Amino acid sequence: MNSLIFRAYDIRGIAHKPESDKTPDLTPETIELIGKASGTYIKRKFGPKIALAYDCRLSTPELREAFIKGMISTGCQITDIGMVPTPIMYFAVCKFNFDGGVCITASHNPKEYNGVKLVGKDAHSICGDDLQDVLAIIQNEDYETGEGSLEELKIFPAYLGHILDMIKIDKPLKIVVDAANGAAGPYIKPFFEALGCEVIALYEEPDGSFPNHEANPEKTANMQDLAAAVKENSADLGFGFDGDGDRVGLVDENGKHYNADLLLLLLTRDLLTRKPGAKIVFDVKVSQVLIDDIKKHGGEPVMSKTGHSFIEKKMHELHAPLGGEISGHMFIAENYYGFDDAMLAAAKLLKIAAAHEGPFSTLFDDVAKTASTQEIKSPCPDTEKFAIVEKITANFTSKYDCITIDGVRVNFDNESWAAVRSSNTSPNLTIRFEAPNQERLKEIMQIMLSELEKYPEIDLWWKDKAPQEL
Repeated sequence: MNSLIFRAYDIRGIAHKPESDKTPDLTPETIELIGKASGTYIKRKFGPKIALAYDCRLSTPELREAFIKGMISTGCQITDIGMVPTPIMYFAVCKFNFDGGVCITASHNPKEYNGVKLVGKDAHSICGDDLQDVLAIIQNEDYETGEGSLEELKIFPAYLGHILDMIKIDKPLKIVVDAANGAAGPYIKPFFEALGCEVIALYEEPDGSFPNHEANPEKTANMQDLAAAVKENSADLGFGFDGDGDRVGLVDENGKHYNADLLLLLLTRDLLTRKPGAKIVFDVKVSQVLIDDIKKHGGEPVMSKTGHSFIEKKMHELHAPLGGEISGHMFIAENYYGFDDAMLAAAKLLKIAAAHEGPFSTLFDDVAKTASTQEIKSPCPDTEKFAIVEKITANFTSKYDCITIDGVRVNFDNESWAAVRSSNTSPNLTIRFEAPNQERLKEIMQIMLSELEKYPEIDLWWKDKAPQEL
């Protein structure tokens, strides 16, 4: 077994289907062992009652069957809640008092990937050192045994009822939603119609080959069909979702795609009207505009390591009511459980839009404008990337003010920065830049490129592209 698939906040690797030129890490035999180890860990630490969900990837049916076989052998009582977005699994764990939960998914990763997300009581992530403990159970063949069980439960009606009790929208809106052929597909239209919206849905049919576009709403390229449909139908706004429905992207009435840190800015302004002084948690790649705006509106900005499990843990530690990532994860703890939930975040943004006089785009009229890139993924082998980032960090910390909680965020001045970190979900470095204007943006990109070019292991496919192309 390739131990590198046990990443910082979940298990993720190349699956046996569809066939690719990459060696598979996740086969039915491998995931049966992961099922045994996961069942052993959760049963010992929390108890035997486990909610199981999964996404629509081509490898999922066989992997699900093998995982269940392994977990049942440990004596766990599994409740299969079906193909649902990961946040609905989290909801099930919290609402129905399960001891833990599992989702077989690789989120937004390309179609040849699959993986496992694990949570314990109250849907708190099993990640970091705890995930290494799960790996150690496999390495030591230290499994629980017992007579397990399997039953099924439909959870969406309870989830929908809970959200409808929380969110009331002032006026009906016309929206377009793009499920990207992911696990959220069967749920997003009834969800938003129940909130009172007129809904036009794209790519609702779950299809693990993701035939229309990559299931990643962070990238503007994946939001083009959504943007076109919003304009064609004169809709108020549009939402895009990822493969397992825990990340959201948005386009306004003009089809403009917003980075998720600006969506968090809107959620923060709204929250601070009710909870002045609240702590807002975010990852190291968010815009300085968000950080300054939180302070301006009386909140306390808190930077965290990237990753849904790290954000969720930091929020729990600080009793923070809201958090988010540039990738589109939005964590709601105000009158909710604190995990990332894309549909709930979208519902809250709809409530903000409905209460606003004027088009959605005008909500940003008073937000400072900067020049920035989206997240850039630079391929770099898993075996090399962490050591390379350490060397890059050491070089820049000797010259600039830097934040080093997760890779390095280099503050070239008060308005210009670059972040470089190791991806925890794929063999990549994740890079982002922001500056007050395009000219300065190009300057800081060149400074960083001069450092990155020292390492031939990094694929700098983007180095000759204009910032607006990224």
